[in-house]
Amino acid sequence: MSKIVHVVARLVACPEKVADLQALLLNLIEPTRQESGCRRYSLLHNTTDPTEFTFVEEWTDEAALEAHFTTPHLQAVLAQAPPLLAVEPDIRRYTVIA
Repeated sequence: MSKIVHVVARLVACPEKVADLQALLLNLIEPTRQESGCRRYSLLHNTTDPTEFTFVEEWTDEAALEAHFTTPHLQAVLAQAPPLLAVEPDIRRYTVIA
């Protein structure tokens, strides 16, 4: 039986690049939600730190998540994001235990 994978991905923009990063990240929403195995894909914007964006994701299994990393839309964002980021993205995987 496969386990649902939860992902929390935090990205921090350079202060002068917040709008650019937001626009780039918004391009991921619709194509990712259409991917097989995507159960949830939400983009949050921190209300106290406008440079911080967080994806909250839920995937049917590890295979679906791994497939997501190979999609053209994600690869395009990964190629364009580095000059907009203040720090490396913090991407963490979780499973529910209770």
